[in-house]
Amino acid sequence: MNWLAVVNAMSLALQTIREHKLRAVLTVLGVVMGTGTIIGVGSILTGLDSTIANAIESFGPNTIMVFKFRFGFRSNQLSGEERTRKPLTYQNAMDIQGHCDACQGVSTILLSPGALTGAIIDAKYKGNVIYGVNMSGVGAEYARGGQVDIHLGRFFTEEENRRRAPVVVIGADLEHGLFPDGHPIGKQILVNGQEYEVIGSMNKPPASLFGQPDNRVLVPYWTMQKDYPGAHENFLSVTAKPGLMARAEDQIRVILRIDRRVPYRKEDNFAISTAEQMVSDFRQITSMVALSMVVLSSVGLLVGGIGVMNIMLVSVTERTKEIGIRKAIGARKSDIILQFLLEAVVLTGLGGIAGITFGWLVSLVSRLVFPSLPTTVPLWAAALGLIVSAGTGLFFGIWPAMKAARLDPVEALRYE
Repeated sequence: MNWLAVVNAMSLALQTIREHKLRAVLTVLGVVMGTGTIIGVGSILTGLDSTIANAIESFGPNTIMVFKFRFGFRSNQLSGEERTRKPLTYQNAMDIQGHCDACQGVSTILLSPGALTGAIIDAKYKGNVIYGVNMSGVGAEYARGGQVDIHLGRFFTEEENRRRAPVVVIGADLEHGLFPDGHPIGKQILVNGQEYEVIGSMNKPPASLFGQPDNRVLVPYWTMQKDYPGAHENFLSVTAKPGLMARAEDQIRVILRIDRRVPYRKEDNFAISTAEQMVSDFRQITSMVALSMVVLSSVGLLVGGIGVMNIMLVSVTERTKEIGIRKAIGARKSDIILQFLLEAVVLTGLGGIAGITFGWLVSLVSRLVFPSLPTTVPLWAAALGLIVSAGTGLFFGIWPAMKAARLDPVEALRYE
């Protein structure tokens, strides 16, 4: 078998497909849909992975997040024990600051009442109202953690925090929604019925979740305690010293177990997370989604493969006399097998190319509908789609090819 035989067999395959265009198109529809699904889902998952990973990693490579239960991406619901855990306290943060020599800084974030239950907070200025405000109380050190990029005005000071000053720093979308004239500084706004003076506004984070508005409202920690006595859920953001991430995690765990009086043999009643762990959790979920979509797309490929095998068997029957003539003039079994296998592979390969085009169109439409979702067709998805489609033709073309190769030339020549 040489390259000339392969080229001739491929030429015959293309000629056969051209002679039966409609039959070829209908045969490979399953392959097109299966391959297109792989490409489309691969592009969306790639864009989603990039967006989520960048948003999480924007917390910083040395940031450790501490809360009373594990948050972020999780496949299971909160357990009864997690629901009954006591909140972290401001004193916990102070103990970490004082006893963790591997920690560079600690920022305490007080969540608004009802933050864990999805309560809706509104912000008002004159006739403008914004719903779904993300309100929290923080200290002046929060601005040094890299989460605040001031656009106008300034961040509040530790003195304003101690005095429980009614001041606020707002996010970019909140600024544009409440103050379309672009002059928020010094204005009084109502947040959930409480009046605050706007002393600063922030730029939108460069790596925010797609479609998520920047409706942040940051007030001084002790101001929030005064205005919302029911607020008691604290979230700790700890910055580890460079190169001491693991040591900082261990020290934080020991300090909190002592503070919260966790018995030696019991598990932690708090959760420590890093950006790397959260990205890993997210990718576990997306891998399950990708696996599910591959299984679904394989159904389309299976249907397409069965259709290809059926059509190839019909083709063998239709071309029985042709096969007899080829064998009579010296064609070997391997030549017949190669001809029919290449015809099946070319057929499904063309279907794979059509599927890649279809998947690319799905990716393009998704990007137009959701501009903030950077969908891209990864090279691995295109290569996988083409290989799988060609492999489908190769697998389902074996039986028809073997059937054609086994035909007796004398009987084939007598076939009508």
